[in-house]
This record gives sequence, structure tokens and C-alpha cells, in this order.
Amino acid sequence: MRLSPKYSDIVLNMLVAVVISLVVNFSYLILLLVEQRNDPPHLSTERIERVDARDEEGILHVSPDGHGYLVYPGGDSVYVMQQRIRRLGLEDGDRLVADLVPRQRPGAHPALSTVLRRNGEEFDYSTIYNRPSELLELVLQIVYYLVVSFVLLTILTSVRHDYSVRRFVLRCLWAFVAAVALYFIAPVTQWRTGHVVFNFMGGRMLDYMLLLKCSFAVVVTMLYAHIYVLITQRQAIVLENERLKNENLTTRYNMLVGQINPHFFFNSLNSLAMLVRERQDEKALTYIDQLSYTFRYIIQNGQSTLMTLDEELKFIEAYGYLFRIRYADKLFFDVSVDERYRSWRLPALSLQPLVGNAVKHNAITRSNPLHVSIRTVDGWLVISNPKHPKLEAEPSTGIGLENLRNRWHLITGRDIEILDTETDFTVRLPLQKPELS
Repeated sequence: MRLSPKYSDIVLNMLVAVVISLVVNFSYLILLLVEQRNDPPHLSTERIERVDARDEEGILHVSPDGHGYLVYPGGDSVYVMQQRIRRLGLEDGDRLVADLVPRQRPGAHPALSTVLRRNGEEFDYSTIYNRPSELLELVLQIVYYLVVSFVLLTILTSVRHDYSVRRFVLRCLWAFVAAVALYFIAPVTQWRTGHVVFNFMGGRMLDYMLLLKCSFAVVVTMLYAHIYVLITQRQAIVLENERLKNENLTTRYNMLVGQINPHFFFNSLNSLAMLVRERQDEKALTYIDQLSYTFRYIIQNGQSTLMTLDEELKFIEAYGYLFRIRYADKLFFDVSVDERYRSWRLPALSLQPLVGNAVKHNAITRSNPLHVSIRTVDGWLVISNPKHPKLEAEPSTGIGLENLRNRWHLITGRDIEILDTETDFTVRLPLQKPELS
């Protein structure tokens, strides 16, 4: 089963968010493993070698950043790690009797290892298990950064379908706002109580580790999103080029098949036969010349891209002559073209399907002749005709106009305009200025 583009984007963003979350929390996982190796065994009163061991009580003083010192009578002090305060649930002002670990270097403070008594009572390590487990904290961190990455990726990659630098920068601003909002609700563990709360409730909004990890996640997410959007745009351009190439071949084939169709060919032969039967030799010779010019132009220029308006008008004059013989005194071409536009260019054989459609879909009688107008207006070639529907309408597939629209977009990069009202049918073709030599 193939996922729709929308769900494919969601699945891809989710997978990338998982990877980013794991990368962000990799250091946290390593630190957790190291801490577990250095911690004393749970539920055990086994002592570490006592260096500077003291049986008297010391008063715990906790600084605003979470680190603490156990101060004894006389002014001696012992360093207490932030993680140990948090993990053992110690609070500022606690009276502790504890084992110590050796000094790491001369002049340094000894550090607290194992708490023996707290506030006059034997310390029970089993109380630690009432606090969030390390695994739970890790899971919360992974889930949180997964959500952060997914939200940011969703915001940033949404621009890939309609990319522009301005739109991407705007999405980056929105992603930054979302990151700030998510920072406020990050799950943190209060170092005093051990409870898991939102960051804005934890009392330490500017925790450097949380800021570092969130910043890393945001930067990695934005870099990935930018690279992904650029790659997607490049792939879209390649696919569009291939589509246009295929469409070009298909359009050219349909164009040639549509131009030289049996119906037009046999009608032309019938008109020629009528002139021969009526012994209108001059008209018959002229008709043959115009017919041969028409087919020669179609065959020679079927693969061409751009022709001058003057060449197209010469072709449509020959092509229109064939229709005027068939609809004697009932079909007229009103051409009003500014001379300065005759050197401007347009895709070859653009007028033929429009004239053919006008003749095909309108009733042409002596009392109601058909006038096809061809004129230039502000750099546009405008072809229009009044609508006189036949009593029995000809079937219309719309292939001719669709092919014309595709050819214009493919060759010129511009679109034609089709105005279909109750009384008139008009097509506006944007002309191209000639290239300066």
C-alpha cells in the first residue's frame, strides 16, 4: 500500500524526529550509565573507605544552582554533588552524618559518598525509589525532544511544496516561536522534591543543560529541514523537466495528428473537386497552391518552437482561403495587426486550431455569416468570434485547446487566456518580443 504524499511527509518527519531525539539524549544516556557505576549499591549500608571520616552532624547548605556543601562545626566543609542532592532527596538545612570519599587533589574538599543519618534518623535508601526512576526520566526526555523535533519539522518542511526564501525564513521564525513555547513546558525534575514538572514550574527556567539540548535540537532540525527542502526542490525541478519533455513529445504528436486529419483533407479535396467541376480553373490553381502551402507549412513547422507573427499570418491566410472557398461569402477573417508586432514571435501553428474550432462549432450561413477577428492589443494576439451554435452541436473533446495551452506554457513559460461567454469566444495569446541580435 502506497502512502499519500501528506502521510509520507508525516512518517518521514516522525522518523527524523526520533533520530534527532536519540542524538540529543545520547550524552544524557552515557552520563546516566556513568552515574550508575559511581553510585553506591541501593539498599545497602556498605561503607566506602572513610577518609576524613566524621561521626558528628554537618549542616547541608544548597546553593541556587543545586550544588551543596556539608558544613561541620568549626568551619570544615564537604562538597555534595548536585546529582546526589537530587537523587537522595536532600534539602537545604538537613543535618547529616555521612561517609566521605578521598580528596581528588591537594587542597580540594572531600566529597559526600553515603548518607548514614539524616536529621537524627537513620537514612533509608529505599525512599529513593519513591522518586522518578532514571529510566522514566530518560523516556520523558526522549519523548519530549521527539515532539519538539516533529513539530519544528512539520512547520519547516511544509514550505517545500511552494518554496521561496521569504516563506522559508518566515517558517523559521514560526519554528523559533514554537521552540520557545515548548521550552516552557519541557519536563524537568525538581532538584529539591524530585517531582517531574513543567519547566516553568521548576524554578530554574534558565537551566544551562536544558538550554543547550533544546538549542542543539532546534539547530539540527532547521539544518535538516533546509537541506531537505532544497533537495526536494531539486528533485521537483528534475521531475518537472522530465514531465515537460514527455508532454512536449506527446503534444507534438497530437498536434501533427490533429492538424493533418482525414476530415480536413477530404473536405479540401471536395472543395477542389467542386472548383474543377465548375471549370473555375484560376481558383482551382490558387486553391492547389494554398493547399500545398498549408500542408508544407504544417509538416515543416510541426517540430518548430517559435515563428514570427508575420509567418503565422501568411499561413492563416492560406489556411483561411481553403475555408472561404468552402463557405463562399459566408466566412470572413478580420485581421487588424499592428505592423510593429509582425516581428514578434509565437509558437508555430497556434492560430490553426482556433480557426478550425470556430468553423467546427458554429453555424455558418448566408444570413448569418461568421466573422473571425484577429488583432493585436498591447503585446497580445487576440482571436475571437461570435458564437452561433449549430442545431446539432459537434462533439468537443477540448484536446485542441489543451494542447495549445500546454505548448504555450512549455515553449514560452506563459499561459494563454480563454474567455468563453454566452455571446463570444475569445483567446488571448501573449506574444514574445524578438531577441536583439
